[in-house]
Parts: sequence; structure tokens; C-alpha cells
Amino acid sequence: MPTKAELKRLSKPIKLKIRTGDKVMIVRGKDKGRIGFVAAVSPTEQKVIVLQENPENQEQPIPLNRAVKHRKARTQGERSARIQIPVGIHVSNVMLLDPKTNLPTRVGRKKEDGKLVRYAKKSGELVPDPHKNQA
Repeated sequence: MPTKAELKRLSKPIKLKIRTGDKVMIVRGKDKGRIGFVAAVSPTEQKVIVLQENPENQEQPIPLNRAVKHRKARTQGERSARIQIPVGIHVSNVMLLDPKTNLPTRVGRKKEDGKLVRYAKKSGELVPDPHKNQA
């Protein structure tokens, strides 16, 4: 039987201030101080997957907060491998980078022209929506 808190959490997902494509800095954990971009967001678990751009291979980014999975060879010609898998980081352990100063900042939300927009609390600068930049 789920607890009252679990039922409340499952009834409506929490609105996170971090979105896919945002540039963030990890502020807690083994990768503290590393900068990357958010690849995936899970509002129900309140976790994000952060990847770092790979200068050697642009198509395959480096996962931050990774776990190593050992894959055993199944056939004679196949080799065993160690695969790096990105593990989710709690939202409270990452901070959005300020678009003006490129320093970690908290995120606020305010209404502007009838729309709810995000802004950086340090500089007051509006945080651009990462999805609108790609389109």
C-alpha cells in the first residue's frame, strides 16, 4: 500500500526548473564542478542525465555521473567490454548556468507578456528556451 506522500507525488508531477538542453554545472557528488548539458529529465523521479561534449567525437558525448557496466563476451570472436552508462543526478545537485555570466545560478519564474518565463536570479537575465534555439 503506497503512503500518502507517494500518492501525492504520483498524482501530479513536479514542475522542474531545469529542462532538456540546458547548460548546467554539477554542484554535488563525484563530478562536482563539471559543466555539461541536460540530455534527459525525469520529473517523477526528479532526476536529470547530464552529458559533456566530447572534443574527440562530437556524436558521442561523455556521460557525467556514470556507472561502468561490464559486458561479457557471448561468442568466441566477440570481446568483453566496459560500457559507461549515465546515471541520473537529483535536480538539487545541478545548477543552471547564467546566460550572461556563465556562473551557476538559481532559476526563478515570472510572467512576461502573459507567458511564464524562466530567469537567472543572479543577473536577472531571461533564460532562453533550449528547444526554441534548435528549431
